[in-house]
Amino acid sequence: MTTSTDAHAQLPGRRRVLAGGAVAALGVAAGVQHAARAADLPLLGTYDVVVIGAGAAGMTAALTAARQGLSCVVVEKAPTFGGSAARSGAGIWIPNNPVILAAGVPDTPAKAAAYLSAVVGPDVSSDRQQSFLAHGPAMISFVMANSPLRFRWMEGYSDYYPELPGGLPNGRSIEPDQLDGNILGAELAHLNPPYLAVPSGMVVFSADYKWLDLAAVSVKGAAVATECLARGTKAALLGQTPLTMGQSLAAGLRAGLQSAQVPVWLNTPLTDLYLEGGAVTGAVVTRAGAAGLVRARRGVVVGSGGFEHNAAMRAQYQRQPIGTDWTVGAKENTGDGIQAGQRAGAALALMDDAWWGPAIPLPGDPYFCLAERTLPGGLLVNQAGARFVNEAGPYSDVVHTMYDRNAAAPDIPAWLIVDQNYRNRYLFRDVLPTLPFPDDWYSSGAAYKAWTLDALATSIGVPAAALRSTVSRFNSLAASGKDTDFRRGDSAYDHYYTDPSILPDSCLAPLWLPPYHAFRIVPGDLGTKGGMRTDARARVLRADGSVIPGLYAAGNASAAVMGHSYAGAGSTIGPAMTFGYVAGMDLAGALQGS
Repeated sequence: MTTSTDAHAQLPGRRRVLAGGAVAALGVAAGVQHAARAADLPLLGTYDVVVIGAGAAGMTAALTAARQGLSCVVVEKAPTFGGSAARSGAGIWIPNNPVILAAGVPDTPAKAAAYLSAVVGPDVSSDRQQSFLAHGPAMISFVMANSPLRFRWMEGYSDYYPELPGGLPNGRSIEPDQLDGNILGAELAHLNPPYLAVPSGMVVFSADYKWLDLAAVSVKGAAVATECLARGTKAALLGQTPLTMGQSLAAGLRAGLQSAQVPVWLNTPLTDLYLEGGAVTGAVVTRAGAAGLVRARRGVVVGSGGFEHNAAMRAQYQRQPIGTDWTVGAKENTGDGIQAGQRAGAALALMDDAWWGPAIPLPGDPYFCLAERTLPGGLLVNQAGARFVNEAGPYSDVVHTMYDRNAAAPDIPAWLIVDQNYRNRYLFRDVLPTLPFPDDWYSSGAAYKAWTLDALATSIGVPAAALRSTVSRFNSLAASGKDTDFRRGDSAYDHYYTDPSILPDSCLAPLWLPPYHAFRIVPGDLGTKGGMRTDARARVLRADGSVIPGLYAAGNASAAVMGHSYAGAGSTIGPAMTFGYVAGMDLAGALQGS
């Protein structure tokens, strides 16, 4: 496994330096030849800025550059715009943003800096952390001023480590407000569809799902479900196409680009970056089936996403077992931009990591498991039939633990065990309480059901006595309301996706009612988080720390400012948009301090 960090990597040995120099020299020679060939390609256009990728990072960068007076084009590999952001719940983690401050959230720059530093640690340079914190609020204000997007505070969605210095138990995350997709006209047909469709006739925000899960057993849950239906009914009567979450975010940014007259070329994959004299001055793309050159007077911003769907790259950089069928990232994310940057001399970092989360490998698409592993009446066990983690902890931590322990005590796959009482009370993915799961969940091996724990253990291949003992121990902890084994429920974050009616701890309830259910749990992800190393101005760096002129990166094509951790809901999209904004401002010469 290859492990990289941001600005604190150990100095390489002499042999490695010499070898790297030889590789760099060969790369320069190859680059000269490549540039000569690329210069002969048809010129598809010349712009001040060329942006690769029409996701949250790329569209924010393009919108920023355009509104600063620069000509800009966005080239997108997919036949749709929005990328992984359009598929997502679109939480956005930006401390001290104007939306949360207007809502009375007691955030301060000092709190935010202390918290981010405590979460990220030494893996990311302090200047990049400070750049994110300094420019994030301005980015939100800019986007609201230059697009139809408005945002809502996700009240109660705690920072993921609220007990750390500067952490906020009530949260800093925001999400897009409802948007009418009709503002896009015919372009709405090109919006990348969501990862999970909103229930028909409803308008649902990310913050609603915690209550929809409880609609069968909670007065507030039922009220939220009624409100979601009322929103949907109102939108239908007004002839609107209501969009929320990632659909709203992507559509709003695209509408901003329409107003700024920025062209977005779909079905136009990046082939390579174009260099002249060591500087990136354009991009080689494939458009209408033919290669062509798009020149950039000022620079290229790579916002093309991660490499989650590139099996060879995942095998090269990440721990086993790994695969491309456990991710919910956009299928076009195969690392093209990262590889092009590497050929241009970019250093890479954090390639071993991803925006992990436990996933159930359902037929068709994996299911990124948020509430289901946290709701009371369920627990995670490994191949030995034993608990191994706080099930309600941050989802990235759960998968890190799975990988860290797997060699010694196999945790991949793990199993989510619940009872029928749990199933009678809570929504599971999109299956209503008490209703049976689809047959293909069982035939695919993603789900099992049995009338005894011993029979369930036999079905999933774990020791029956161990599973019985683990459930018995868990039940006694649940009765006491204190998980002394793994501290489930100790953090405010643990209680977000739980059932307030369960006492003495909303995270913990015993398993007692057959039949029992088991769900296969694998290391899923929202996308990879390793990519090109960048500085505080989103400029791409070489291994020696020097800047590659004209090359910028944001989003999952760049090494995450969150390092190996995850500060709160929206720690992917918040920094992606912020560093897209930073890149656009820097290219325009308008970034403060640049």
